[in-house]
Amino acid sequence: MAQKPSIPKGTRDFGQLEMARRNYIFDAIKGVFSLYGFQQIETPAMENIGTLMGKYGEEGDKLLFRIQNSGEKAASAPEKGLRYDLTVPFARYVVQHREEISFPFKRFQIQPVWRADRPQKGRYREFYQCDVDVVGTDSLLCELELIQIVEEVYRRLGIRVCLHINNRKILAGIAEVIGAPDKIVDITVAIDKLDKIGVEAVNDELRERGLSEEQVEKLQPILNLNGSTAEKLTALHSILSNSEIGLKGVGEMETIFDELKIVDCTLDIELDLCLARGLNYYTGAIFEVKALDAQIGSITGGGRYDNLTGIFGLPGVSGVGISFGADRIYDVLTELNLFPAELQSTTRLLFATFGSDELRYALTWANALREQGIAVEVYPEPAKMKKQMGYADDKQIPFVAIVGSNELEQNKVMLKEMSSGNQQLVDLSELVQLLNR
Repeated sequence: MAQKPSIPKGTRDFGQLEMARRNYIFDAIKGVFSLYGFQQIETPAMENIGTLMGKYGEEGDKLLFRIQNSGEKAASAPEKGLRYDLTVPFARYVVQHREEISFPFKRFQIQPVWRADRPQKGRYREFYQCDVDVVGTDSLLCELELIQIVEEVYRRLGIRVCLHINNRKILAGIAEVIGAPDKIVDITVAIDKLDKIGVEAVNDELRERGLSEEQVEKLQPILNLNGSTAEKLTALHSILSNSEIGLKGVGEMETIFDELKIVDCTLDIELDLCLARGLNYYTGAIFEVKALDAQIGSITGGGRYDNLTGIFGLPGVSGVGISFGADRIYDVLTELNLFPAELQSTTRLLFATFGSDELRYALTWANALREQGIAVEVYPEPAKMKKQMGYADDKQIPFVAIVGSNELEQNKVMLKEMSSGNQQLVDLSELVQLLNR
């Protein structure tokens, strides 16, 4: 009995339409990245497990896909894993190639990553990230540019979004003032789930992670702090008055919001003090972007990391970056019906022929049109016209050039517009003009 074909849960095949739509997303994102001077690199799908372990926090380490060694030297070979994100491999790349690159180093990377997560809507085990990072500078101008990139990408894609921003220094300051500086990781992991599980469940998790009732109680006014950005920052000056690192985080936020006024940013931005981002390597500003018209969670996220390269032997190199989740963006565009209709076909014209002489004639015209940059196909055999027209319909090809004996004699083709059914006899120059309209 033949085996039923299948793929692992949390992975997907992509057909022609899906790939056209995915490339629409990638092209929009690449175009914006390039506007700001970022250049593309790629890293291997697998990394040595030591490169990956310990960089994503306790929960992240559990989601690493490990690769079983095989081959003659399997016993002595270092264990490997599929990359969990693009940031840690990027840090490894920077250290390994530091003699070949100039700082500040601005790169983007669009590749798949893998997580051994439970598949559900908007969450896959294999998915693409579109990362943009700059390392080798502490300047908050980098954070400003990332926000501008977010604004322009989603403007081009037509998705209304809200960017949530916070600062890990503010969170460290909060941990200090409630008397739990050693619990910063536990606090951030817990409150990062606030919008998913609610305040009471977060408080329960904080208690489970070792915070006292008094410390949990001191945290409540901060978790529930409301008002405008200016009002929140003013309140934080008071709340964090005894925390040097906390006040530094507030100052960084004030600088970023002042810079946004200079560039007339119109993006919806919220200072979200409950935004923590679970990854341990963040040290400064952190970002998450959510679609306003679709319930799908974060579709972009990132932040500042001051010493991620230090774990690979190059300390003191600060970086900041964000990652666009291409798969979630795809789901949002699909749900909101925002993909352009013309993506469904790249072919502009199909040649349909009645015989072998007509087929050879069509090939010469097809070559001439392709030299003009027009995407055309020649149906590979002179089949029944109904079959050839059906092929054009299935691929949503807008025009068909019909070639029979009469067209051959006149050195012309009968051009049919598929949407209207209108037909006209045209020569090659007229066909080029019509297709270029």
